Amino acid sequence: MYHTWMRYFTPSPVHHRLGLVCLGVGLQHGALPTVGPRTLDHHVAVLISAGGGWFRGTDGRRVAVTAPAVLWLTPGVPHHYAPDPATGWDESFVDFAGPATATYTELGYIEPDRPVVPLSDASPARSAVGRIARAARRGNPLLEVETAAAVHELLVALRRARADMSPDGDPVLHALARDAFQPLTVAEHAARHGMTPAELRTAVRRGAGCSPKDYLLGIRLGRAKELLAATDLPVAAVARRVGYDDPAYFSRLFTRRVGTAPIRFREQQGRTVPGGWSNRIPDPDRPPMISARPT
Repeated sequence: MYHTWMRYFTPSPVHHRLGLVCLGVGLQHGALPTVGPRTLDHHVAVLISAGGGWFRGTDGRRVAVTAPAVLWLTPGVPHHYAPDPATGWDESFVDFAGPATATYTELGYIEPDRPVVPLSDASPARSAVGRIARAARRGNPLLEVETAAAVHELLVALRRARADMSPDGDPVLHALARDAFQPLTVAEHAARHGMTPAELRTAVRRGAGCSPKDYLLGIRLGRAKELLAATDLPVAAVARRVGYDDPAYFSRLFTRRVGTAPIRFREQQGRTVPGGWSNRIPDPDRPPMISARPT
């Protein structure tokens, strides 16, 4: 079973002169169909935020993909990938093009020679994708400019989140973010790092300015908002995916912290983002292309 929501755009030649244009955005999860082998005429950043699967590039080798990670699909380069059919994965993607892609590639923000890049944290990049999805609302007169700006932001977020880079990152915070959706207590998180709960509290407060409980809660509720807005998963399933076995407790917590109940939050988001989720997606081997892209 899988779910998908996507939209594609046709920016004008004037918008291409912004340097980057967003051509499409999608949010998917579950045991999605195998993609490829295929070749595109534009760039795609595929953000894997949960689950795992595999990727095969030009060298023919099958590489394991474990979240969080980004897949770089670049023009003219064949690719072939899929989530694990037993567990699936959570995926968001952004199609983009423009003359600035050459500069971003030269600077190492886009990595054609490294199509699978592990990330330390997918949250900032997911937020950038979320802004693109919200800008895709029907009738938005600023759609092309808003989405183009968010693509720049996405590339920066992905660069900053590279697992081998972490220029200003904190390994404890990264590890907590990675494990945030597991049903672990603060004491159990601390034990994983060979720390006492007091030492973990000190480290998190120094790095994030809050307690471990509030840091984990922020990540969990942020992910819950994404799932409520972009999927048709029942509230109980959303609760389990973000680490709560008791859906009633999750609903009370969400309502208290967000200010509205999960169902009400979903209804509100449904009025701002067009489309919706279904069990049908376009043929992954016949994706939209720059030269023939639906509006």
